[in-house]
Amino acid sequence: MQRGLLKLVPTGLLLCGGLMLAGAAQAQGKAKDPTADMRAVLASPADIAEGKKVAQSSCANCHGMDGHSTGKNVPHIAGQRPGYLYAEMRVYQAGGRPDKAMVDAVKFMNDDALWKVAAYYGSLEPAPPVAVDPKAAAKAAARVDPVRAGKSVADSCGGCHGETGVSSMAGMPNLVALDPKHFYDATLAYKNGQRKHDMMKTIAAGMSDADLKNVALFYALQKPEKAKTPAAGDAAAGERAAAASCSGCHGDRGVTSSATVPNLAGQDAEYFIEAMRAYKSGTRSDETMKGAAAKLDEATIKNLAAYYAKQQPMPTKARAPLSTSEWVQRCDRCHGVNGNSTDPHMPAIAGQRADYHEKVLHAYRTGERKSSAMSAMSSTLSEADVEALAAYYARQKPRSVIYVPLPSK
Repeated sequence: MQRGLLKLVPTGLLLCGGLMLAGAAQAQGKAKDPTADMRAVLASPADIAEGKKVAQSSCANCHGMDGHSTGKNVPHIAGQRPGYLYAEMRVYQAGGRPDKAMVDAVKFMNDDALWKVAAYYGSLEPAPPVAVDPKAAAKAAARVDPVRAGKSVADSCGGCHGETGVSSMAGMPNLVALDPKHFYDATLAYKNGQRKHDMMKTIAAGMSDADLKNVALFYALQKPEKAKTPAAGDAAAGERAAAASCSGCHGDRGVTSSATVPNLAGQDAEYFIEAMRAYKSGTRSDETMKGAAAKLDEATIKNLAAYYAKQQPMPTKARAPLSTSEWVQRCDRCHGVNGNSTDPHMPAIAGQRADYHEKVLHAYRTGERKSSAMSAMSSTLSEADVEALAAYYARQKPRSVIYVPLPSK
């Protein structure tokens, strides 16, 4: 193995601020020559002293000489992994991040200055984690699981629609196997009067926007079953009519791939008939459905209702959101236990300022920061998830890492 590669200590253990993690650096494959960011990891005391001079002239105004930020949205960089710091400064130099202060700070630095100042800040003691704010902790504890919140709302709907949204009352629609987007839009239409139904308007009027989204998710996650109601009509004739008039939008056998088009499989037949009549008369406002319904006579509508009522509904693509602890498990895979990275290229996030962490996650979500892995990871985060993760990692104790170069073989 060539000199300059990293092994975390000769015994195969990592010293991480006093914490020992077994099993690191076990691979013994061939290695490449160290790159510039590896020089930052393996810097000598003289290199670090030169990096300190760079920090005094170019970095201390924002990050402080100790690397402990006191400015909003400015990160702590003391104890940050030096390979990562070096690589990030190169990104700013290349114009890959729209941050004028950082671009101005590094644009005239040569490569020697970049890796040495990275080594300097990487050598410092990390900033202490934030103390637990009782109010923030209480707020985090009060975060409600949206599925449980949706069930609470759905409890008031069970008398008509069934406990889990499977109707056993003719004329009442099945609520399972509907995409949350369609369910939300339909309930909102009752709330604002686009769909005419006095009882549903009253019920929907008492729901907040969050309530609507939560109950939509709850029903989307329930086991799909056909409505337990009778269906008069000729299902075979309905199948032929569906192939000619409905399957293009509502899918084969009433199961669609569109989030805004309802699944019809297993739907209560009487509700289906009344809905088609409403589209036909114009009391439900939808130009596409009005045109489609206008071509159908009463017998065909009943046959369609019978056909779709007999079809087996399928599960939606909806997924229950991850809890904060589940998100943390995912983040720790790359960023280390409790955010203490052991990879010199991967940022440590333990003890990082919460406001800065939120800013970065938003930047990955919007594409302002480019990373296929981080964009994929952050794309499904809600605002509450972002806040909770930032608060969690701000409370974790940051730890420095000791990297040990291997001797030549």
